[in-house]
Amino acid sequence: MFEPKLFISYCWSSPEHEDWVLRLGTELRENGVDVILDKWDLKEGNDANAFMEKMVSDEEIKKVILVIDEQYSDRANARKGGVGTETQIISAEVYESVDQNKFVAVVASRDSEGKAKLPVFYKSRIYIDLSDEELYGKNFEQLLRWIYDKPLNVKPEIGKKPAFLEEEEQVSLGTSVAFRRLVEAIKNNRSHANGALVEYLSLFSQNFSRFRLEPSNGVSDFDQTIVDSINQFIPARNELIEVFGVIAQYDQTTTSAPVVHKFFESLIPFLDRPEGVTFYHTWDWDNLKFIVQESFILCVSIFLKYERFDIVSYLLNQRYYIENDARYGRSTMESFGVFRNYLESLKHRNSRLNLQRLSVHADMLKERCTDSGVSFNAMMQADFVLYLAEALRGVKEGRRQEWWPETLVFKSFHGGTFEIFLRSESVEYFNRLAPVLGISKKTELEQFVEGIKNDSIYVPKWQFERIAPLELMNYENLCTRA
Repeated sequence: MFEPKLFISYCWSSPEHEDWVLRLGTELRENGVDVILDKWDLKEGNDANAFMEKMVSDEEIKKVILVIDEQYSDRANARKGGVGTETQIISAEVYESVDQNKFVAVVASRDSEGKAKLPVFYKSRIYIDLSDEELYGKNFEQLLRWIYDKPLNVKPEIGKKPAFLEEEEQVSLGTSVAFRRLVEAIKNNRSHANGALVEYLSLFSQNFSRFRLEPSNGVSDFDQTIVDSINQFIPARNELIEVFGVIAQYDQTTTSAPVVHKFFESLIPFLDRPEGVTFYHTWDWDNLKFIVQESFILCVSIFLKYERFDIVSYLLNQRYYIENDARYGRSTMESFGVFRNYLESLKHRNSRLNLQRLSVHADMLKERCTDSGVSFNAMMQADFVLYLAEALRGVKEGRRQEWWPETLVFKSFHGGTFEIFLRSESVEYFNRLAPVLGISKKTELEQFVEGIKNDSIYVPKWQFERIAPLELMNYENLCTRA
């Protein structure tokens, strides 16, 4: 596989700008570019000037990016500091080199008048603008085409196995560029928006195995490894949250629901032991169970928030394909209850650390809401809808419900009614919500209500605390006004 070697020249203008450059370098590496950057490759004791001169003149380095902000141009023009030293070398190369395609300016930010402030020696040359977040995905593609020497009218291929820094501790799914392209496509109603969604979610699923842990071999404190892995997933989870939010707000088509359904279906194999593994502990993949369940609840939370009942209804009413289900020795179709799993490791953690919590699982879900952009109340509402919808299906099919609403331990103390059920006092609103629950009218709730009253339907409880489903769903007041 061809891996072009590229050097990034930039100014240490501010910590924020340095982070921007690091992100750019990482995204390029994720797309198969061998990026040389001082922060990674200039070690203590090395001669900085010699390093820069070698990077610019080295024949192995086929491309050089000049990351432009105001300070870069000012120092380049004044020949000051490291940028000034690089400029003396670069400007000569730009003027004298036969290869006029080795250097390109990448504008990271504009001046107070909104103009790209280019160094004098670069004034007449074309640059690539990455200063506008709305256009970042499109212009990043332009940068990749330049790096790979592809014609501008040919879309560059995205590598299936992006390269990452060996010393990087954070697990990355390598989806950042596909994510930017997707968001831009959906927000601007591009014709390829659905294809971009398929591409992003497929890449996410393909690389999800990076979160698999090495077997625990019965280690007592393996629960800490599980918690650490779950925390490492936060950046990827937040990216996924934004994708669902963009779909909910901007995509008014009916094409995204089957794609999201297929995405969650593709994560089901991660809820069990990997193929070929025969020696394992049942908690060895508890991190993946937690991550998938949390992601599904957050997905439903977001679509409920924006009243995209069409998408939620599809996700809850369509069953999910499980190939070679270990429980039955054959392929099966299951309800969304497959995404809810008991986590033995967190029960062990509660005991090992003497936490004395009713549910460590619920505690973690609540704590992680603080930087998710989704309120915990919205998450509990979604969890209850999943419980109610699955219980109603259990009643119809003569079986016990398969969704345990972990977060509702916090509702066992305070009670109250969730927003969508308060709004469902309106007949019009209830009729819109009803398909999510798999019903068409209020009377179809009567068998469930009777089951709650006579204890034939299981009501979740934690020690002596239990929820009040009829209060949470505002049953008595449903459909009481137009």
